[in-house]
Amino acid sequence: MFDMAASYCVASIREIAGAHEVQYKTPFGVSNYRLGAQNSMTDTKSSWEKFLHPETLRGNLIAIALFISAFEMFKDRVIEKPETFFSNGFDQNGLIVDEKYKTEVLSKSKSRLYASLLWFKEMEAIDDKDIESFDIIRKYRNEVTHELTDFLSNANRNLDPTAFQRLIALLSKIEKWWLINFEMAINPEMLPDSVNVDDVIPGPIWSLQLMLDIALGNEP
Repeated sequence: MFDMAASYCVASIREIAGAHEVQYKTPFGVSNYRLGAQNSMTDTKSSWEKFLHPETLRGNLIAIALFISAFEMFKDRVIEKPETFFSNGFDQNGLIVDEKYKTEVLSKSKSRLYASLLWFKEMEAIDDKDIESFDIIRKYRNEVTHELTDFLSNANRNLDPTAFQRLIALLSKIEKWWLINFEMAINPEMLPDSVNVDDVIPGPIWSLQLMLDIALGNEP
């Protein structure tokens, strides 16, 4: 069954491959390879092996699931901080958010996530380049989610860890700004005098770094 399926895929690739060189693009880089009968057969065989090998498939599923989970964690952390900043205590439904949240944050974008990022930019926690970097990460996350089967079965498409690393770097920047300008402003003694705040790694960053290590197959 494997050989029959592989032969069918090779034939299909030969029929549609009009160009001699194929270019694979990701938001983080471009790779080129020359297309020929041997390359097609090798790539097809590798793709089937990638998809049908249980350990490889399981590892790829875990890595992609962790990346998507990390993205969702990033969104939650970024959105909840401005809400907390403009809150006036709690009630049975959770935070009581002041009306200023609408004018100071939500008015910046129809997306709560982008509105929150723009608020952080206004607070000088991040800059335009950081938002551009997030745009690239978001588009890549959408690509991975919508083309999941191809990432699992195409030998030439694998999860790019650079997206994971950039997500961690951006959240780290926001978390450290929040620690210094919000949490320590409320409680200046929350850290011992001997601790350099620049050396502090917020809990969510530990979690994301652990997720990245697992996705890369590194021992925690």
